[in-house]
Amino acid sequence: MILQALKDYYDRKAADPESDIAPEGFERKEIPFLIVLDSEGRFVSLEDTREQKGRKLVGKAYLLPRSRSRSGSRSYETTFLLWDHWGYLLGHPETDSKSRKQHEAWLSSLDSLPTDLQADVGVGAIRKFYRSDGVKAVMAAPNWANCAALPSCNMTFKLAGDLEPVPCRPAVREHVRHITSAVSPDDESGESDEKTGRCMVTGEMAEIARVHGRTPINKDSKSLVGFQRNSGYDSYGKEQGYNAPVGKGAEFAYVTALNTLLKSTTTRMRVGDATAVFWSAKTTESGFDEFFGELWCDDPDRNTEAVRTLFESPKSGALPLDPDSTKFYVLGLAPNAARIAVRFWIVSTVAEMAAQVRQHFNDLRIVHGPSDLDSVPLKRLLKSVAVQEDEDNIPPSIAGETMRAILAGLPYPQTLLQAAIRRIRAERDVSHARAALIKACLNRAIRFTNPTHERELTVSLDITNAAIGYRLGRLFAVLEKIQERANPGINATIRDRFYGAASSTPVTVFGNLMRLKNHHLAKLDHVGERINYEKLIGEIMSGIGDFPTHLALDQQGRFAIGYYHQRQDFFTKKTDKE
Repeated sequence: MILQALKDYYDRKAADPESDIAPEGFERKEIPFLIVLDSEGRFVSLEDTREQKGRKLVGKAYLLPRSRSRSGSRSYETTFLLWDHWGYLLGHPETDSKSRKQHEAWLSSLDSLPTDLQADVGVGAIRKFYRSDGVKAVMAAPNWANCAALPSCNMTFKLAGDLEPVPCRPAVREHVRHITSAVSPDDESGESDEKTGRCMVTGEMAEIARVHGRTPINKDSKSLVGFQRNSGYDSYGKEQGYNAPVGKGAEFAYVTALNTLLKSTTTRMRVGDATAVFWSAKTTESGFDEFFGELWCDDPDRNTEAVRTLFESPKSGALPLDPDSTKFYVLGLAPNAARIAVRFWIVSTVAEMAAQVRQHFNDLRIVHGPSDLDSVPLKRLLKSVAVQEDEDNIPPSIAGETMRAILAGLPYPQTLLQAAIRRIRAERDVSHARAALIKACLNRAIRFTNPTHERELTVSLDITNAAIGYRLGRLFAVLEKIQERANPGINATIRDRFYGAASSTPVTVFGNLMRLKNHHLAKLDHVGERINYEKLIGEIMSGIGDFPTHLALDQQGRFAIGYYHQRQDFFTKKTDKE
């Protein structure tokens, strides 16, 4: 189903004359540096194609002959057609024995090109370049150090005066089109592979791809479909890709579609170790593909506006989402040792997906201060449960499981709730993002396990909520507030010393805190203020009784929400008075 949906996406894009998706046998690849030659192969200059995009310098992308997979001890023998990295083109670095082998394989591949291709003036210039010892001229160029500083920098050649490099010349493109149906672009051995079978994607008889193309996930590059040879995965005498027969045309289509989605900033999102791509079965009037990406972006302005539009769309008609039955796909991927791991695969409709996303942001709604966002992007939510709020420290698999829960309308993973509570106890900080996350986790769990008998947590303070954890959290917030009022400018409050114990083993600390409270109340100057705090404590304590010895995980979550709600209520009342 995944491969079929990706192939359908490719076919739709390929049929669109305005689409820039690569035709069969080609791929779009960034080439940071071009070696410019004259028609006699003499070195002219080293052209830097990079442009500033955000904080990065990004090389210009060209439509080049498709790359081939490399693996095994003889991987250096596999070269690309007229483009590759500087190890192949220039033998750089010269001290590396592998680079020398790569360069020798590159020179051999040029000599083995068909006669009609060697007759092209651009290809001929490349061959003359090596016969005239042009490699030294490149390395003597003023900007060679910039090229050498890029790890495995992709390069190719261009004739002076041409707009595109040699691999884009008509003769080269015609050669690629001619050989596409005859030789697999990913055949590592270079041997002709003529095994045919019924393609499991199209259902038609076709030549089967033995090795599938690679896809860059984060900084890694693996295949979505792959089998290790002689590793127990072979069956009925078949090995590698023949175990799951996919025609070469279908293999190219799905790999190209996936790589195209991953390169786009509007159809891809990366959260933690998971990367998700999304697309619809057909172009929708609402442009939901791009809108869907806006919902998860970490830009406060774009995200907030997208969420606002999503909630108002049923009333305003700004986005015709609700009646849209167009199929919508979300594919979650993560790097793995051998191949790409599929974290989740969700097939829905635009209308259903919009409803699930709307419910997610509704579950997150909680009272907050003026500096906090009305809607928190997923990346910020997950960073709030990571050590030092660093994206690299997001617990493994949590990102994928959370995204799957959101899009499928399932309860959030228990590990997410655990991580949020653990970070609060470690940092003694119930932030807006963490409070919103805990509220969403608890309410989803209530909705699925006990939808009629247990009340959900509200957006703001709920004085009728009798849950022991919620009441204790409120009480702790009141005791901290009294301490702050009695000691203006205090650096460390009871939260810094006792939050962890109060939220997990209340009986060990609340007795002492209640006695300490009397001392703090006595220091307040205004009798009316003391009375108000006493009344508030009495109202909270009326639903507590004895302090429990232990709070379960869900009650620890309610403790955090009760504390957060009560603190926000103090700030709200103060603002109203001013």
